[in-house]
Amino acid sequence: MDENVKNQLDQIANVIDEKIEKANGQVLENANGKIDSVLKGEINNLTQKFNERMDAIEVANKKNFDSLNSQKEDKSFKGGLIKSINDGALDSLKNGMSRSARFELKADMTMNADFSGEVVPADRVPGYKYDPTRAVHIRSLIPQGSTTSDVVRFVKESGYSDGSGTVAEGATLSQSDFDMSADNNTVEKIGAYLRISEEMLADTPQLTSYISARVPAKLLAKEDDQILNGNGTSPNLSGIITDAADFDTSASGAFYQSVESANEWDVIVAALNQLALSEYQATQIILHPTDFHKILLLKDSNNRYLKDQVYAGLQPTFMGVPVVLNTAITAGNYLLGNFSQGTQLWIRDNVSIEFFREDGTNVRDGFVTVRYVERVALTNYLPNAFINGAFSTGKTALETP
Repeated sequence: MDENVKNQLDQIANVIDEKIEKANGQVLENANGKIDSVLKGEINNLTQKFNERMDAIEVANKKNFDSLNSQKEDKSFKGGLIKSINDGALDSLKNGMSRSARFELKADMTMNADFSGEVVPADRVPGYKYDPTRAVHIRSLIPQGSTTSDVVRFVKESGYSDGSGTVAEGATLSQSDFDMSADNNTVEKIGAYLRISEEMLADTPQLTSYISARVPAKLLAKEDDQILNGNGTSPNLSGIITDAADFDTSASGAFYQSVESANEWDVIVAALNQLALSEYQATQIILHPTDFHKILLLKDSNNRYLKDQVYAGLQPTFMGVPVVLNTAITAGNYLLGNFSQGTQLWIRDNVSIEFFREDGTNVRDGFVTVRYVERVALTNYLPNAFINGAFSTGKTALETP
């Protein structure tokens, strides 16, 4: 209690005591025991002031107490729940007077402050999520064979002198010559490895299945690049584009400088014609997705899409020739030809994936080595069965001066 207030109360109490003593004296002096009316009024007034001052002090103390409690009040969900129960929120339910109880908790709730641990369990989606791999690999477009050797040899016609012609009766026939040569293609290895801890394999569900599905797809993507673009220098394959005939940009080309406002579609038509002049019929056209969709946006002089005249079905086809989208071919280039006649993929060891503990320091370090590898050879029998080139150079060759 404040010292000043205490002193004031003490002074009032002393005055009351003096008045009471005086009243007692008057009682003794007056036989009839009557207190002087004036003195009695003074005592009543002092008593009333004392009570008023005490009431004021109690009210002030209660306000201070409530203020301190409100500052210290637990704002959490738990604190609000305890306070509501202590205030009788569940009394009617406990006394059997009600079948339910409803009360409002005015507390600031947050996940971090009020919940600890995994209070709300997460829905676990099985498996591993990853971007898709190529829908079509080049090996699916060409014939495949198996070999037990490290070299695949084939004989092809390297030259031909045609002496066929009409002759008069009794005249000597002209001679035709065929030149043959043997060509060798070496089996090459494509592969890689990775290391995974034993704990990952043991503690991570479906990791082995994920690796077994994901890794070979990456290997086949590298195979696609080799089949198309390999430069022929070991350990690289000799790719189809490397060996294929180039688009004829010379003045002897069938459509040389004869196309007004030449575009990508014009180049494809000219390349198909060049292939037909070599007596081949195209089985596939391989385009980068960007070039394919660029062709779909081409319009004629009347602002009509060309695709409406050349594109058919869900499987894209240009003039009846299936179009294959593949990111292994460089954007801006194209390859078309007879893939069933012109080339073949030879498989010595097909795509395999193996797990090894005994590799390097794996045993000491607790790792497992994952190796994926294949051994293949590519034989491009007939380079003239394919036409490849860049759209930019093709359009320049076709464009009218």
